[in-house]
Formats: sequence, C-alpha cells, structure tokens
Amino acid sequence: KLWCLAEEDLLAANNYYSLRDTGQGLNRVQSAPSIGRAMHEIIQRAQRKVGSWIGSSVVHLGDHNVPNALTFIDKYTQVPRILNPIVHVIEAIPRVAETGHVKDMMEAAHGSVQECQLDVLQDFFKHAFDGSGADNFYDAGSCIDGRLTSAWNWCNKLDKKHYYPIFKLCGFTGFDGSFKN
Repeated sequence: KLWCLAEEDLLAANNYYSLRDTGQGLNRVQSAPSIGRAMHEIIQRAQRKVGSWIGSSVVHLGDHNVPNALTFIDKYTQVPRILNPIVHVIEAIPRVAETGHVKDMMEAAHGSVQECQLDVLQDFFKHAFDGSGADNFYDAGSCIDGRLTSAWNWCNKLDKKHYYPIFKLCGFTGFDGSFKN
C-alpha cells in the first residue's frame, strides 16, 4: 500500500517539487500527503495497541531529513538490512557455542550463552532507538525517522562493542554484504 501511495504522491499533478541541497546532496523535495496520512494511521494503531508511546510520533516527509515519498520508502526498506544480520547472530550464538573454547569465552564475558544473546539484544534496544546519530535532537531525536537514524548509528558503532567478536564468530560480515552460515 505504501508503495502505491508513494507513487501517487510523487506523480500527483498538483504536487510540485523543488530541487534543493538537503545536506544529503541535491534532492527533489516534495510533500507526501498520502504517505503522511497512512503513516499517521499506522502510528495511531500502534499507539492504541501498546497503550503508551515513548518519544515523538513525528514522521519527517518533504523536508531535509526525508525529501520525498520515494526516499521515505527507501529508508524503511533498510529495516530488514539492519535486523536480519542481528537475528542471524542471535540465532547462531548457541550453535557457535557448541565449540568448547567459544562457550568458555561467552560464559567468561556474559555468564552464559543465553546471557550473551540477551546482552546483544539489550544493547541494541537501548541504543538503536535513543535519538543518536544526527546533528540535533529534531533530526534524530525520537521521531520515527530518527529511530532509523539511531539504528544505523548503532550499526556503525558495532565494531567497537565488547561483543563484536561474537558477531564475527557467527559469520557476520556487515549490514550490506553477504551473511555466511
């Protein structure tokens, strides 16, 4: 549905665009009212379902953060590129721990194999949505797009994490590359 709405916003005859430098290069800046309405409906549904909401529910569209509907869709297709490698590592940790030395290392650093998995997940959920990764709170903050910025920021700092060797032992090669079993 969002793809169709993005196309509708981009091609609407009365929805003009301007070519501007957004700080991310020259971009076609154009409002995206159809995507905006759909996203607000999705957010409202999620808020009703969870009962409480931490942070802003702002959705950047047609500004320097998310210049147009196509950029919006592209940003959100990044989510699996972030999550899939993390899920693969979490699932691989017990298998990799079958090797005695690796299990000993995990237990020494984390207490147990399960605690190793939890340490990675706790760090991800604590820092991947904390508003980090942009020049100011409005741009990264706790808005919907800012949470994605924070997640990419967490990914960018992964090699500095104390558990990074576990990622490598589990076959992690990056968030854009192949993932070895």
